[in-house]
Formats: sequence, structure tokens, C-alpha cells
Amino acid sequence: MVKVAKFVGLDVHKDSICMAVTQGGPVQSIPDPVTLPHDVPKLVKRLLALAPAEHLRVVYEAGPTGFGLCRELLKRGIHCIIVAPNRVPQTRGPRVKTDKRDARNLAHQLRMGGLSPITLPDLELEALRDLLRAREDALVHRRRSRQQLKGFFLRHDVRCEGTGTWTTAYMQWARHAPLRAEALRLARDSYCDRIEWCDLELQRITEQVEEIAAKLAGLHAKLYRAYQALRGVKSIVSATLVSELGDLTRFPGPTKLMGFLGMVPREESTGNRVWRGSITKAGNPHVRRVLVEAAWSGRLRPACGKLLKKRQENLSEPVIDIASRAQKRLYKRHCSMRARGKPQNIAVVAMARELLGFIWAIGIQTANEHAEQAPA
Repeated sequence: MVKVAKFVGLDVHKDSICMAVTQGGPVQSIPDPVTLPHDVPKLVKRLLALAPAEHLRVVYEAGPTGFGLCRELLKRGIHCIIVAPNRVPQTRGPRVKTDKRDARNLAHQLRMGGLSPITLPDLELEALRDLLRAREDALVHRRRSRQQLKGFFLRHDVRCEGTGTWTTAYMQWARHAPLRAEALRLARDSYCDRIEWCDLELQRITEQVEEIAAKLAGLHAKLYRAYQALRGVKSIVSATLVSELGDLTRFPGPTKLMGFLGMVPREESTGNRVWRGSITKAGNPHVRRVLVEAAWSGRLRPACGKLLKKRQENLSEPVIDIASRAQKRLYKRHCSMRARGKPQNIAVVAMARELLGFIWAIGIQTANEHAEQAPA
């Protein structure tokens, strides 16, 4: 067993790194942290001056600087973990937040074993995840542009009758809607051009995601295909699940995965009093969004259409059976909650949590099949 000599907390910024160090053994006060320039070779040299690489434990919070520092430290044999900022225990007291306090708190919590590291994604999944998040940004821009155009028409009392919103016919009407002044027509054309550009950009990124996701290798490729056995889970949702969650075998059960993604109810209980509220939303918002979108298909009666059958081709029978049971379970849950008078949105979120359990089951089944097929 390796004896840890130094626990190091880093508060990482673009141009600087604040480093706090505490020793192993009996708990001692942490010396005043030092601030270093954001230079990885110099940081590694400073760390190795503290103790040999195998006797060091380093931690820093996930942030805009990404995972590059962690990968460099691991490459040099220094054990490093990354933690989510909202999962770091904070001491109540003076409302003072500085880089030195943050670094000292990280070192202390690492020394006491109070930190849960996030899983470091490989470069392939991280690249796919960034492309998917670029697609989400395109969705946000399109939604904002559409709201601006509708607000523009509302301000000038221009109404469209008998046409669904954002269809081809609606956009044609918007292009030629009667307006009083030339400046208004120019403003209308600007909004329409922006919406059409967003549509093209969204289509282009979607095609790129599907192309890159189809080139995944190993377990990730099998998970990408297996998740699509579920109704409502197509290429974008499946690619998001694979890139954001990776291998699900690190979760001992589906309830752990639900809690990890913030899909469980908030709870404040003491003694005989139990109170539960809306979901905690404590985890990855990108996965929650696609889960809720996919769960809307659970309102429909269980069925297997042509497109779903095509997605289930060449998949194992256990995976297809899990997908079939998911349809029945989600439909039953939706009917039960709606019969009790629950609002539609609450029922869909509950179905999304149920769907996540079936996703975990498919992930575990696929991982077991992959392990069996791997050469000894």
C-alpha cells in the first residue's frame, strides 16, 4: 500500500494556479497557499519537489480550462482527480471566497476523503460531446431568433391565420407579411434570414454528429447502437448518452444513475416528517434535456414501427427485450399518473426517470456482452 505524503488542492484559472498542500498522517493546519503561473511543466516540477509522484494526490475543480491539466499530470504518474464544483463541501461561516480559500478547502477535503471524482472522458468522447454541445447552442440561437420574430410581429399587430407555426408555409407568409414601412420589412427579412441560417446550421451539425458517432469504436460503438433500440432514442439522444455518460458499469444500480443526473426528488426529512419536492437537477443538464425529449414517446401505445425495427437490427435479444419492456412500463406509468390528475409535464419527467433505468439496464447488458466477446 502506497503511503500518501502530500495532498494538493489546485484552484485553476486561465493565467494562474493557486496551490495548497497538506500532509498525510495526523491532521494539521494547512500552510498558506501559493499562486503560480499557469505553466504545466513548472507546476509538475513544483509538485515533484514536494514528494515522489506515487506519493502525491492532486485535485482541482472542473471548469473552463477543461481536462488538459489532469491528463498531463496523469501522464507524468501523478494521481489527479477532478471534482464538480457543486459537489465540494463548503464550510459555513464568513462569506469570503478567494482562490486561496478554495485551494485550501480542496486540499482539506481530499485529505479527509470527502470528494467524489468525475469520470475523465477519453479524447474521442470529449470531441463528440463538444460537437453535440455546439448543436445545442445552435438550437438555443434558433429558439431565440424565432421568439424575436414572433415578438416583432406582435408589436406591429401582424397576425397569421390558419397556418401552424414554423412550418414552411408559415415562413413563406412571414417573408411576405404586409408591413407599413421599408425599415420594418428590412427588420423582418433580417429575422427570417437568421432563422433560415440557424435551420441550415442545425441540419449540418446533426449530419456531422451522426457521421462521427457512426465511427465510434469498441464499447462506445455498441452502446451507441444499443440505446437506439428504445423508442424515442435516436442518433442524437444516443450520441449524447454515450458522450456524456460513457460506460455505465461504474453505477451499481439505476437509482445511483438517477441521483447522479439529478432525476430524483428533493427531500427534506427529519424525524417523522417527510417532504419531497421537484427533481434535484443536480447532475448533467444536457442528459436530462434529451431524456425528457425521448420520454414524450412513452405517451404512445407500445408498438414497433419500421424505423424502430431497423434500428434494432443486429442487436441481441436481451437488449430488444429491455426496449420492449420499457415501452410497456412508460405507457403504464403515463396512464396511471394522468388518471390521478398529474400534469403532463410532471408525468413526462417521471417517465424520463423510468427511461433512465432501462438505459442503465441496456448499458450493463451491452458492457457484459462486450466483455464476453473480448479476446482473453
